[in-house]
Formats: sequence, C-alpha cells, structure tokens
Amino acid sequence: MRKLFKAFVRDERGVSAMEYAVLAGIVVIALGGMAATFKTSIGTMFSTLFTKVTTSQNNAN
Repeated sequence: MRKLFKAFVRDERGVSAMEYAVLAGIVVIALGGMAATFKTSIGTMFSTLFTKVTTSQNNAN
C-alpha cells in the first residue's frame, strides 16, 4: 500500500492538465470580473455608435 501511495505522489503525468484547468479558471474569473465592471460603459459605447451610424445614414439620404 505504501508503494502505491508513493508512486501516486511521485506521478506527474496529470500535473499539466491540472495546471491548465487552474489557469482556465483564473481566466474565466478575470473575464467575468471585467464584464461586470465595464458592463454599462460597453453598452453606452455601442448605443452611441449605433446612434451615430443611424444619424449618418439618415443625413446621407
């Protein structure tokens, strides 16, 4: 049983997958935080852009 436990502790084959999972989790949390922080300013930016495009189309006709 001890040999099995020591072999399990020394086995590093799954370490890469775990590192990628932790990194992906950090990225998801960071993107979620950024989306929550800039939610209103991004919405305002697209609204303003849509208004300017619509106005310029109406003026061109």
